[in-house]
Amino acid sequence: MKVGIIGGGLAGLSAAYRLCQRGFQVHLLEAEPNLGGLVGTFEIGGSRIEQFYHHIFSNDTTIMALIDELGLADRLLWRESKVGIFCDGRVYDFVTPLDLLRFTPISFIDRLRLGLVGLWLRRQKKWRPYEGITAKEWIIKHAGQRNYDIVWGPLLRGKFGQRADDVSMAWFWSKIHLRFASRKGGRQKEQLGYLMGSFGLLVDTVAERIRQMGGVLETGRPVQRVIVEDGRAVALEAGEGKGGRIPCDAVLATVPNQSFLGLVPQLPEDYATKLRAVQHQWALCLVLALKRSLSPIYWMNISDRTIPFLALIEHTNFIERSHYGGLHVAYLSNYLEEASPLLQMGVDDLCDLYFPHLKRINPAFSQEWVADRWLFRGPFAQPIIATNYSRSIPEHRTPIEGLYLANMSQIYPEDRGQNYSIRLGEGVAAMLAADLE
Repeated sequence: MKVGIIGGGLAGLSAAYRLCQRGFQVHLLEAEPNLGGLVGTFEIGGSRIEQFYHHIFSNDTTIMALIDELGLADRLLWRESKVGIFCDGRVYDFVTPLDLLRFTPISFIDRLRLGLVGLWLRRQKKWRPYEGITAKEWIIKHAGQRNYDIVWGPLLRGKFGQRADDVSMAWFWSKIHLRFASRKGGRQKEQLGYLMGSFGLLVDTVAERIRQMGGVLETGRPVQRVIVEDGRAVALEAGEGKGGRIPCDAVLATVPNQSFLGLVPQLPEDYATKLRAVQHQWALCLVLALKRSLSPIYWMNISDRTIPFLALIEHTNFIERSHYGGLHVAYLSNYLEEASPLLQMGVDDLCDLYFPHLKRINPAFSQEWVADRWLFRGPFAQPIIATNYSRSIPEHRTPIEGLYLANMSQIYPEDRGQNYSIRLGEGVAAMLAADLE
């Protein structure tokens, strides 16, 4: 039996891999020139690196199992991370309880409250009690207004923009709970994992295994529509390449909701309403190759919202710069509404906007440090998780027989990420296979 898959990100590739293992014929089509989606890579100093920063946590068991299965475990490196926060004109370490006690922008009492709230959320096992309240309401009530204004509020606004006040506490619980759960064995510092050679190596290896099992992977070939006959998905209509119509016994789409709506206009209105209800933020990453380091911090959250980016991730404070031609690699990250003027800027204009603020973080910074720079945009990169989000998640089995959907809007309560995209793809592949079998 033949399964058509739309989209070659990690969800689509992991689904294709598991279906091939079950003996299905798989034909995957990706509109972009390369596989990987948000795990796309490019080169700095002769080595591949992600367009959007990536690492995994020690409790990301699904991706760790896949890496091991593919024979890549020896390439997975674990390192302690160094996290900081820029606030009131200076950088503070923000990793251990002692770092929290030294965080003077909030009072000693607020520091204690912040630490106790973190410990409380770390021990809570269930997310449903938090689904009906916003993160803002819960944080102000339990951690205090000052902690919200200085620590969590700027990060929520940076990630969710004008919808920050609507974000569910279930999403915030998940972020805190999973981060602390990754600190195993009583460690105060978390360990993060990175696949040497980039996570593009994982994409390449999965793709190679799929082809070895007879699967067909086509890039640069967008699907124009899903052909539905008598209430069932029976084929894909694709542009370019050979054969515009690709017959299928089932179709799995791993594209964003908005794209899916355009591919299947026959979807019933109640299901289409669920798809339209989920709003997204775009990701914007300016990547700098630098002759000097900006700071000793790997992941620096920006509390000062007058700075026009959300975080500064200096990759070479995690992985040695010798892998990138001796250059320091830094990501300036943003999540933005689709209408944001920053998304319309070119790399030169964005550098002109960002660079004065880099001097606030490191007064010695000069444009002469910049050896090269790149700009990447990721549409529909972060679903906005509002209260009672579970009620609006579209089902994987769509109302059209033989048509399935697996995308990041269905990852909940965890935040989207490589581990959960792979888990999603594998889970929906098992569902689809069971239905066909």
